[in-house]
Order: sequence, then C-alpha cells, then structure tokens
Amino acid sequence: MAGTDQDVKAGPAARLGFKPGQIVIEFGYDEDVDEDFRESVEGIIGSALEDEDYDGVVDAALLWWRDGDGDLTDDLVDTASLLEDGGFVVLLTPGKGRPDRVEAFDVQEACTASGLTASGGVPVGEWVAQRLVGRR
Repeated sequence: MAGTDQDVKAGPAARLGFKPGQIVIEFGYDEDVDEDFRESVEGIIGSALEDEDYDGVVDAALLWWRDGDGDLTDDLVDTASLLEDGGFVVLLTPGKGRPDRVEAFDVQEACTASGLTASGGVPVGEWVAQRLVGRR
C-alpha cells in the first residue's frame, strides 16, 4: 500500500519527475514489479497506468527490464517513439543480488545506441529506477 500524500510527494516517483495529469504507459509488468511504486505513480498522475495496448502518445513510460527480456536498445527506441515532446522513460532494472540483474554497462550502451541520456539511479524496493531523456 502506498504511503501518505506527503510520502508520495517526496518518494521516488516524484523525484523521477511524475506530475499530475500525465499519461503514463507501462511495459514489462510481471508479478515481481514493485506495486508500491506503481501505486505512487498512479497517485501522483491521478489515474491508472496505461497498458501495452494503449496506442496514443504519452508523457512518460515505465519500462520494467530484466536480464533476458530481449534487446534493451530496441525496446528503448520503441518506447521513446511513443513519447510526447519533453517526455521521459523510467527504466527499472533489478537491483543487486537478483539473478536477472542488468549490468550498468548494458544500460549505458543501450541508452547511447537509442539516443537517450540516463540520470543516476533511484532505489525502488528491489529495483533501481533511472530517468531517461532524449539528448538535446
């Protein structure tokens, strides 16, 4: 369960740049995602996350990515193509100690190849979240 309104305003979702009224699509949802984080994003934006079938443009995207999920570069390019100007991707990868952890080098390489720049990591439960934006 998500915390108080004050917790939501100061939590990882707010630090990553989510704002009221944004349309946010989610990719890579599975039983291992951090439900508290998802709820805090929904609390900030004021609506449910859109699923992978949504076909409009979005302000932001959540991409849960694990080692073995395919080609990160391709998925980042596809995800970024859905963004409104000024939009961003939040890439969530498993943290240390998980067997499906993605190496930082692999994330950096995929960001470079897809034309995105990553911010520092923000811990989200067993995950690490990074805000990715297009290069100016």
